[in-house]
Amino acid sequence: MGGPGANIAAVIAAAGSSNRMGGGLKKEYRPLGPGIDDAQGRPLTVLGAAVGAFAANPRIGIIVIIVPANPDSGEAAARSALPSSSLLNAGRRPRILFTSGGPTRRSSVHRALAMLSAYNPDYVLIHDGGRPWVDGLLIERTIDAVLRYSAVVPLLPLTETPKEFDKAGFVTRHLRRSSVGGAQTPQGFAFREILRAHELAAEREARENYEYTDDAEVWAEFIGPVAVVEGSPKNRKITFPEDL
Repeated sequence: MGGPGANIAAVIAAAGSSNRMGGGLKKEYRPLGPGIDDAQGRPLTVLGAAVGAFAANPRIGIIVIIVPANPDSGEAAARSALPSSSLLNAGRRPRILFTSGGPTRRSSVHRALAMLSAYNPDYVLIHDGGRPWVDGLLIERTIDAVLRYSAVVPLLPLTETPKEFDKAGFVTRHLRRSSVGGAQTPQGFAFREILRAHELAAEREARENYEYTDDAEVWAEFIGPVAVVEGSPKNRKITFPEDL
């Protein structure tokens, strides 16, 4: 189990197509809103805010940003959406790398983890690029928990009573709010184990038609239990234009 000097990396997943944003500029590259600027006075983007939150944490040494394979929205576009060119300066900590995504979110994360294997981190935080309001306290909480438990997911309590239903449209289970929650990112994992879990998940996907909901599910299936930390109500995910 790692200590305070553990080598920690972060993966920012931003390879999605943003279809539900109604077309136009990819959601991660859009400005957060009028008057929301970075330190250089440029409009702060969704991706810029998310990456900046992790770059501000001195415990994170490397960040991999997953971008679309499409040249129009790939690495060059992601670079231009970052809050400051100083983030990309050689030798600056954290180091920023880019990789192209795959056909699914899971395969995209797998590619980023495979790239990170050359740097041999002890732990990795995996975050949705569409969650720009992640704050330093949640990142710290996740790091502290992953050092202790090896796998962690932030959860928010549900305010509505959850029901499970079938394809015919009938309720099959009446779940208790006290034992379920809404999963957020960043999710944290011991690096070598989550990489192996993704390798095994890829083998399952090659055998059958199956899609994983998130990295915590991948870990739980092939490695073991996932601990829970308190999520943040501010840490919303942008899906539709009105979310901005």
